[in-house]
Amino acid sequence: MYIPAHFNEADTEVLHRLIASHPFGVLVSHGADGLDANHIPFHLDATQGPLGTLHAHVARANPLWRQLAEGDRVLAIFSAGDAYVSPSWYPSKHEAHRQVPTWNYMVAHAHGRVIVRDDERYVRGVVARLTRTHEAAEEKPWKMSDAPADFTDTLLKAIVGIEIEITRLEGKRKLSQNKEVRDIRGAGDALKARGRDAVADAMLGEAARKEG
Repeated sequence: MYIPAHFNEADTEVLHRLIASHPFGVLVSHGADGLDANHIPFHLDATQGPLGTLHAHVARANPLWRQLAEGDRVLAIFSAGDAYVSPSWYPSKHEAHRQVPTWNYMVAHAHGRVIVRDDERYVRGVVARLTRTHEAAEEKPWKMSDAPADFTDTLLKAIVGIEIEITRLEGKRKLSQNKEVRDIRGAGDALKARGRDAVADAMLGEAARKEG
């Protein structure tokens, strides 16, 4: 990923928070049939390994897990939001007209080595953790034990676990940091008014930090 210095996010904790808050990622791999991309939810264990470990599962019918060999290099991509930015939102544009459209976004790329985990205990643990995490905000969180045991057992046999040891973590936060504070804030306010809160709030935060 091309990362200009002013858009680089190298803080591991910041990137871990991005992944944990936006766990639905794209798993990019290269197997016998060439490049493949699968959209799946991940659970990040930030304490497992120097840069953390990702845990996920795919359908047994998905050829991905059969095409991966232990230790193969893969890439998981996570996005925390994106938005089109009009040059008209920059106050300086109306003075010098030296602005152009752009697209702002926040992403994390987790490079790593994969292990296919075709065992029921691992898969059950992954599903349980994902469930606890994403049901936590519900008034009555659903639990695996809410479903009949034989029904759950059958479904678990239909999925295969994927474990990825993160070996390199890189991030990019393109939020107009290379612009004047008034331009960052102008575009951030415009996005906020249009309901693009994730990018808007991040841009306004950048404006506040740059302003000091």
